[in-house]
Amino acid sequence: MDNSALYDIAAYIWPSYTGDEPRSRIFWPQGVGEWETVRKRMHQKPLWGMQNEADPAVMEYQIGQAARHGVNTFIYDWYWYDNKPFLEMCLNEGFLGAPNNTKMKFYIMWANHTATTLWDLRTSHGNYPVWDGAVSFAIFQDIARRWMESYFSRENYYRIGGRPVLSVFDVGNLIRGLGGMESARRAVDWLREELAKSGFGGLHLQLIKFGGEGVFEQARALGADSVTHYQTACYTKSGCDYADWLPAMQKEFDLMDRHGVPYYPHVSVGWGSQPRFLKPKNDGMTNCTPENIKKALLLAKNYVDTHALTPPLITLNSWNEWTETSYLQPDDVNGYGYLEAVREVMLNA
Repeated sequence: MDNSALYDIAAYIWPSYTGDEPRSRIFWPQGVGEWETVRKRMHQKPLWGMQNEADPAVMEYQIGQAARHGVNTFIYDWYWYDNKPFLEMCLNEGFLGAPNNTKMKFYIMWANHTATTLWDLRTSHGNYPVWDGAVSFAIFQDIARRWMESYFSRENYYRIGGRPVLSVFDVGNLIRGLGGMESARRAVDWLREELAKSGFGGLHLQLIKFGGEGVFEQARALGADSVTHYQTACYTKSGCDYADWLPAMQKEFDLMDRHGVPYYPHVSVGWGSQPRFLKPKNDGMTNCTPENIKKALLLAKNYVDTHALTPPLITLNSWNEWTETSYLQPDDVNGYGYLEAVREVMLNA
């Protein structure tokens, strides 16, 4: 990470843009990951081409571009289904194999939601379950050991207060799989103790907030350390002009102070799931211009500044969510406009 940066700008990565993992072919049979859907359904196209993001050379270039524009942390969506990891190769082989990976921090967002046929263009209209994302305590222990061995021990793993950050996407699924809130708290406490004993200093547990305020009660019950968002669309309507998101975003930020759990502000580049469906859907955001993204980034920057957040972390959706039309990577419509918006707001602060 560039130590001269004033803010920690952390962009989520959706690790599906590779066909290297055989299990991914049940959703994307052509062997190129979700680039298959981008080819078939999207008008916008990536300026860098449809790259294999499990290739270290590809990620070396992307890391350089991210760092140059002020994105200094990647948050990898991380999956575990059917008692084994899924879509892990983009992180393990692409990012960690890139010779310049230490220029970036990274951390894990455990995407523990249930996997469905939504990812498969042929069956996305049904949204049928494929793998349950909830896990038992025994499996949770196996997963935690993998995190410790493969990621938390890395010098460039992102830490808050000296403790590795673990973000959890679906708090309800975590609690359900572990057998209720009390059992989930015991599992979290076990992980904290294991990390402390292993020299990691403990755990910083970060939860993802959706529509309601219930995540703060869950955070207190689990002993979580912070909250952020994954998508602006999680708390306000989609299918509107991006400019209409801005007051909703400010309102959401204003609500965060009353809960007693630190909140790290979030900005989304856009939203729309239409590329994943053959039938028409009207949930796409309009007017997702670089200028509007700059306005959203300024709101998040102001939140960090006025709350003296340590670290000064802002999460972004996302680096590459092409099929949810929320990406920082350059396209043939806006060019490098989104990345330039980040650079102008965050590096010229």
